[in-house]
Amino acid sequence: MSNQFDPFRSLDRFFTDSFRPATSVMPMDLYRSGESFTVLIDLPGVDPSTIDIDVEDRTLTIRAERPAVEVEDAKWLSHERPTGTFARQLSLGAGLALDKIAADYRGGVLSLTIPVAEEAKPRKISVNASRDEDNAAIGS
Repeated sequence: MSNQFDPFRSLDRFFTDSFRPATSVMPMDLYRSGESFTVLIDLPGVDPSTIDIDVEDRTLTIRAERPAVEVEDAKWLSHERPTGTFARQLSLGAGLALDKIAADYRGGVLSLTIPVAEEAKPRKISVNASRDEDNAAIGS
């Protein structure tokens, strides 16, 4: 199998390595289980007191800060860990209970639970059976 030069792959690798988007700092998983959605965001090394979560106009915003390590007289050989303030936004659709979002931070992972609103849950509508005499009165 030959390794051919692919200029697009090389450019993609260059831009990925050089201009990493903020989302690479806050990788996220999102899934639905039962009547709620769960968002898992990796935030290793973040002080939980710096995590700020708010919802405005159906946009969920998560902010966190990871401070830089300050070492006097350091000659860095490698400095790859991202530092600073990071943010991630999610657009939330209708049918979610925004007032019941719960957040937990454990082991460097922020977990958000977003329940489905009661009015958005599917429900059965029962059909009442009427007597034939009642149906005759409706038809006349």
